[in-house]
Amino acid sequence: MKAITKYWFLEGFSLFKKLGMPTMMKLCDHLDMEYVNRGSIIKIGERDRKCIFFLKNGSVKIMDSDNDIVKYVVKKGNIFGELSIYDKNSSSKEVALALEDVVICYIESDMMEDLMEQHKSLNNALLKIYGLRIRKLETRLQDLLYKDSKTRISEFIKAFIEEFGEIENDRVVAKNLLSHKDISNLTNTSRQTVNNVLSTMRKNHIIDYDSKFISYSKVLDK
Repeated sequence: MKAITKYWFLEGFSLFKKLGMPTMMKLCDHLDMEYVNRGSIIKIGERDRKCIFFLKNGSVKIMDSDNDIVKYVVKKGNIFGELSIYDKNSSSKEVALALEDVVICYIESDMMEDLMEQHKSLNNALLKIYGLRIRKLETRLQDLLYKDSKTRISEFIKAFIEEFGEIENDRVVAKNLLSHKDISNLTNTSRQTVNNVLSTMRKNHIIDYDSKFISYSKVLDK
Protein backbone atom coordinates (compact mmCIF):
# COMPACT_ATOMS: atom_id res chain seq x y z
CA MET A 1 0.00 0.00 0.00
CA LYS A 2 1.29 3.48 -0.87
CA ALA A 3 2.92 5.44 1.96
CA ILE A 4 0.69 8.46 1.24
CA THR A 5 -2.40 6.30 1.93
CA LYS A 6 -0.94 5.23 5.26
CA TYR A 7 -0.08 8.87 5.99
CA TRP A 8 -3.75 9.75 5.48
CA PHE A 9 -4.60 6.88 7.83
CA LEU A 10 -2.40 8.24 10.66
CA GLU A 11 -3.10 11.92 10.12
CA GLY A 12 -6.21 11.90 12.32
CA PHE A 13 -4.42 10.42 15.35
CA SER A 14 -3.50 13.03 17.97
CA LEU A 15 -0.64 10.71 18.95
CA PHE A 16 1.34 11.85 15.88
CA LYS A 17 0.45 15.54 15.66
CA LYS A 18 3.93 16.78 16.68
CA LEU A 19 5.99 14.38 14.58
CA GLY A 20 5.97 16.26 11.27
CA MET A 21 5.48 14.85 7.79
CA PRO A 22 9.04 13.48 7.20
CA THR A 23 8.89 11.37 10.37
CA MET A 24 5.32 10.32 9.61
CA MET A 25 6.31 9.13 6.14
CA LYS A 26 9.19 7.17 7.66
CA LEU A 27 6.78 5.61 10.12
CA CYS A 28 4.48 4.64 7.25
CA ASP A 29 7.25 2.49 5.76
CA HIS A 30 6.92 0.17 8.75
CA LEU A 31 3.12 -0.04 8.88
CA ASP A 32 0.84 -2.83 7.71
CA MET A 33 -2.82 -2.11 6.98
CA GLU A 34 -5.74 -4.50 7.33
CA TYR A 35 -9.52 -4.55 6.88
CA VAL A 36 -11.29 -6.68 9.50
CA ASN A 37 -14.89 -7.86 9.30
CA ARG A 38 -17.37 -7.51 12.14
CA GLY A 39 -17.15 -10.41 14.58
CA SER A 40 -13.56 -11.30 13.62
CA ILE A 41 -10.81 -11.72 16.18
CA ILE A 42 -7.68 -9.57 16.00
CA LYS A 43 -4.88 -11.42 17.72
CA ILE A 44 -2.75 -9.17 19.92
CA GLY A 45 -0.53 -11.34 22.08
CA GLU A 46 -0.36 -14.46 19.92
CA ARG A 47 1.33 -12.91 16.86
CA ASP A 48 4.89 -13.81 15.89
CA ARG A 49 5.86 -10.27 16.86
CA LYS A 50 4.17 -7.93 19.34
CA CYS A 51 2.40 -4.99 17.65
CA ILE A 52 0.70 -1.67 18.39
CA PHE A 53 -2.63 -1.20 16.56
CA PHE A 54 -4.18 2.03 15.26
CA LEU A 55 -7.95 1.97 14.75
CA LYS A 56 -9.01 4.22 11.86
CA ASN A 57 -12.65 3.14 11.55
CA GLY A 58 -15.09 1.13 13.67
CA SER A 59 -14.87 -0.14 17.25
CA VAL A 60 -13.32 -3.15 18.97
CA LYS A 61 -13.62 -4.69 22.40
CA ILE A 62 -10.50 -5.90 24.20
CA MET A 63 -10.94 -9.22 25.96
CA ASP A 64 -8.98 -11.56 28.19
CA SER A 65 -8.04 -14.48 25.95
CA ASP A 66 -8.35 -16.94 28.84
CA ASN A 67 -12.00 -16.27 29.71
CA ASP A 68 -13.39 -13.83 27.06
CA ILE A 69 -14.19 -11.23 29.73
CA VAL A 70 -14.38 -7.73 28.21
CA LYS A 71 -11.77 -5.35 29.65
CA TYR A 72 -12.53 -2.17 27.70
CA VAL A 73 -13.84 -0.85 24.38
CA VAL A 74 -11.85 1.15 21.82
CA LYS A 75 -13.37 3.56 19.29
CA LYS A 76 -11.96 4.93 16.05
CA GLY A 77 -9.01 7.29 16.31
CA ASN A 78 -7.50 5.38 19.22
CA ILE A 79 -4.90 2.66 19.70
CA PHE A 80 -4.75 -0.73 21.38
CA GLY A 81 -2.08 -3.31 22.08
CA GLU A 82 0.13 -0.76 23.87
CA LEU A 83 0.56 -3.25 26.72
CA SER A 84 3.14 -4.96 24.53
CA ILE A 85 5.43 -2.04 25.39
CA TYR A 86 4.67 -1.62 29.08
CA ASP A 87 3.60 -5.09 30.23
CA LYS A 88 4.62 -7.81 27.78
CA ASN A 89 3.26 -10.68 29.89
CA SER A 90 -0.22 -9.16 30.19
CA SER A 91 -0.35 -8.26 26.49
CA SER A 92 -0.02 -11.94 25.58
CA LYS A 93 -3.40 -12.56 27.25
CA GLU A 94 -5.37 -10.02 25.21
CA VAL A 95 -7.41 -10.33 22.02
CA ALA A 96 -9.59 -7.79 20.21
CA LEU A 97 -12.97 -8.51 18.65
CA ALA A 98 -14.33 -6.24 15.92
CA LEU A 99 -17.74 -4.90 16.98
CA GLU A 100 -18.26 -3.64 13.42
CA ASP A 101 -16.23 -3.62 10.21
CA VAL A 102 -12.92 -1.96 11.08
CA VAL A 103 -9.76 -0.66 9.44
CA ILE A 104 -6.49 -1.00 11.35
CA CYS A 105 -2.83 -0.28 10.84
CA TYR A 106 -0.18 -1.88 13.02
CA ILE A 107 3.52 -1.58 13.71
CA GLU A 108 5.90 -3.87 15.58
CA SER A 109 6.38 -2.83 19.21
CA ASP A 110 10.17 -2.78 18.88
CA MET A 111 9.94 -0.24 16.06
CA MET A 112 7.46 1.83 18.07
CA GLU A 113 9.83 1.85 21.04
CA ASP A 114 12.66 3.08 18.81
CA LEU A 115 10.46 5.94 17.61
CA MET A 116 9.47 6.78 21.18
CA GLU A 117 13.14 7.09 22.13
CA GLN A 118 13.72 9.48 19.21
CA HIS A 119 10.59 11.59 19.75
CA LYS A 120 9.69 12.70 23.26
CA SER A 121 6.22 13.89 22.20
CA LEU A 122 5.35 10.39 21.00
CA ASN A 123 6.62 8.83 24.21
CA ASN A 124 4.60 11.28 26.32
CA ALA A 125 1.44 10.78 24.24
CA LEU A 126 1.62 6.99 24.57
CA LEU A 127 2.26 7.24 28.31
CA LYS A 128 -0.81 9.48 28.60
CA ILE A 129 -2.98 6.90 26.81
CA TYR A 130 -1.66 4.11 29.01
CA GLY A 131 -2.21 6.25 32.11
CA LEU A 132 -5.81 6.97 31.13
CA ARG A 133 -6.46 3.23 30.75
CA ILE A 134 -5.04 2.61 34.22
CA ARG A 135 -7.18 5.40 35.72
CA LYS A 136 -10.33 3.97 34.10
CA LEU A 137 -9.60 0.59 35.65
CA GLU A 138 -9.01 2.24 39.04
CA THR A 139 -12.34 4.08 38.71
CA ARG A 140 -14.11 0.79 37.96
CA LEU A 141 -12.58 -0.71 41.10
CA GLN A 142 -13.70 2.26 43.19
CA ASP A 143 -17.19 2.06 41.70
CA LEU A 144 -17.32 -1.62 42.63
CA LEU A 145 -16.49 -0.76 46.23
CA TYR A 146 -18.73 2.28 46.71
CA LYS A 147 -21.61 2.11 44.20
CA ASP A 148 -24.45 -0.36 43.87
CA SER A 149 -25.10 -2.39 40.72
CA LYS A 150 -27.90 -0.16 39.43
CA THR A 151 -25.77 2.97 39.70
CA ARG A 152 -22.76 1.34 38.04
CA ILE A 153 -24.83 0.16 35.10
CA SER A 154 -26.77 3.40 34.57
CA GLU A 155 -23.61 5.52 34.80
CA PHE A 156 -21.75 3.20 32.42
CA ILE A 157 -24.57 3.34 29.85
CA LYS A 158 -24.63 7.12 29.88
CA ALA A 159 -20.83 7.34 29.65
CA PHE A 160 -20.79 4.85 26.76
CA ILE A 161 -23.39 6.84 24.80
CA GLU A 162 -21.47 10.06 25.46
CA GLU A 163 -18.16 8.59 24.30
CA PHE A 164 -19.35 6.61 21.29
CA GLY A 165 -22.39 8.63 20.25
CA GLU A 166 -23.21 11.76 18.28
CA ILE A 167 -25.73 14.51 18.95
CA GLU A 168 -28.86 14.27 16.81
CA ASN A 169 -31.34 17.06 17.55
CA ASP A 170 -31.96 16.80 21.31
CA ARG A 171 -30.56 13.27 21.73
CA VAL A 172 -27.16 11.62 21.93
CA VAL A 173 -27.25 8.49 19.75
CA ALA A 174 -24.69 5.66 19.68
CA LYS A 175 -24.53 2.33 17.90
CA ASN A 176 -25.76 -0.43 20.20
CA LEU A 177 -22.51 -2.42 20.04
CA LEU A 178 -22.42 -4.17 23.40
CA SER A 179 -24.34 -7.25 24.55
CA HIS A 180 -25.80 -7.50 28.05
CA LYS A 181 -22.96 -9.88 28.85
CA ASP A 182 -20.40 -7.26 27.76
CA ILE A 183 -22.04 -4.64 29.97
CA SER A 184 -22.16 -7.05 32.91
CA ASN A 185 -18.40 -7.69 32.44
CA LEU A 186 -17.63 -3.98 32.32
CA THR A 187 -19.74 -3.16 35.40
CA ASN A 188 -19.08 -6.32 37.45
CA THR A 189 -22.76 -7.20 37.57
CA SER A 190 -25.01 -10.01 36.30
CA ARG A 191 -26.71 -10.10 32.90
CA GLN A 192 -30.11 -10.26 34.59
CA THR A 193 -29.35 -7.08 36.55
CA VAL A 194 -28.22 -5.36 33.34
CA ASN A 195 -31.46 -6.38 31.64
CA ASN A 196 -33.56 -5.11 34.55
CA VAL A 197 -31.76 -1.76 34.77
CA LEU A 198 -31.91 -1.13 31.02
CA SER A 199 -35.62 -1.98 30.94
CA THR A 200 -36.30 0.39 33.85
CA MET A 201 -34.26 3.19 32.23
CA ARG A 202 -36.25 2.81 29.02
CA LYS A 203 -39.58 2.64 30.89
CA ASN A 204 -38.65 5.89 32.66
CA HIS A 205 -37.70 7.47 29.32
CA ILE A 206 -34.09 7.95 30.40
CA ILE A 207 -32.78 5.97 27.43
CA ASP A 208 -34.19 4.39 24.31
CA TYR A 209 -32.69 1.50 22.36
CA ASP A 210 -33.22 -1.18 19.77
CA SER A 211 -30.93 -3.73 18.15
CA LYS A 212 -28.99 -1.03 16.27
CA PHE A 213 -28.91 2.12 18.39
CA ILE A 214 -29.03 3.34 21.99
CA SER A 215 -29.67 6.96 22.99
CA TYR A 216 -30.63 9.34 25.75
CA SER A 217 -32.22 12.78 25.77
CA LYS A 218 -30.05 15.88 26.30
CA VAL A 219 -33.20 17.67 27.47
CA LEU A 220 -33.65 15.29 30.41
CA ASP A 221 -29.95 15.59 31.18
CA LYS A 222 -30.19 19.33 31.86
